[in-house]
Amino acid sequence: MALVVVMGVTGAGKSTVGIQLAERLGVPFADADDFHSPENVAKMRAGTPLTDDDRLPWLRAIGTWLAEHTGAVVTCSALKRAYRDILRTAAPDVTFLHLDGDMDTVRRRVAGREKHFMPESLVQSQFDALEPLGPDERGVVVDLGLPVDAIVERVASELS
Repeated sequence: MALVVVMGVTGAGKSTVGIQLAERLGVPFADADDFHSPENVAKMRAGTPLTDDDRLPWLRAIGTWLAEHTGAVVTCSALKRAYRDILRTAAPDVTFLHLDGDMDTVRRRVAGREKHFMPESLVQSQFDALEPLGPDERGVVVDLGLPVDAIVERVASELS
């Protein structure tokens, strides 16, 4: 069984990939958006980027959820190494799947989304905060422009 965090900026396709990956692996799925406090959601909806202090309880809650499972997939932006360290502390065997891509593609995706609290105006701040996976971090980087099925099969193959 694997613990996987599907990471990347807003609009990278984390939820779409995460749901399908969890189904493929036969493990539970959780969306990090569901772990945000109402205050955090309100800040983001208003176009205000979250601070590290805003994110800490959210990251701890996701880490706790991961630690409660032997196999699971959760989405989480996990933009900074320090955020991934919090998740890794809770679940040392976690693997990160980074959906990587260019800002123009992400902006188009975010602009086309309905019923999501994250506005297109925060895409730049997400890219500014993003720290790529380090060579010592267990993870896979995949182009977010690939078909979802191809991403899921590649990751499932690498995890087995």
